[in-house]
Amino acid sequence: MDTIEKEKKYNKWIVALSIIIPLAVAALFGVNLKKLGFDVEPLNFLPPIYATINGLTAIVLAVAVIAIKRKNRKLHERLMKFAIMLSIAFLLMYIAYHMTSDSTKFGDEGYIKYVYYFILITHIVLSIIIIPFVLITYVRAITNNIERHKKIAKITFPLWLYVAVTGVIVYIMISPYYA
Repeated sequence: MDTIEKEKKYNKWIVALSIIIPLAVAALFGVNLKKLGFDVEPLNFLPPIYATINGLTAIVLAVAVIAIKRKNRKLHERLMKFAIMLSIAFLLMYIAYHMTSDSTKFGDEGYIKYVYYFILITHIVLSIIIIPFVLITYVRAITNNIERHKKIAKITFPLWLYVAVTGVIVYIMISPYYA
């Protein structure tokens, strides 16, 4: 079986996860357990933790790129798997927070409000778009289709880095308004 055939067996999973993850996040984002009658405490301690995870993800991604440029493939592989695990941890904490807490409104006025919403909207849109890119990039690596992996990684890396960094920026900008 050649590398393209190996990749194809993952395509259904990539498509499914690229649709299911954003839909699940959107659906769960709208679920507030307290309003549904559950006796849960808001997980207000999570935002600084998941913002830190976003920052750590950005650092791991940058170090992974440095590792592969230095031909340290094993370190690169470990770091990329770690970046994926960090992103999953972020996602789980993000969902848990929003299922137990009311959304926080940005309280500033003037031009900074537009800057905040621009960063927030691009962050959200790209966090959805990045899912298939990460999955395809990962599959091309594990199927040893290195040339195709390199091509898409050149797109995936800056998008994923942007999502990770803007996640931290969004947190810093909204954190004064947390209840």
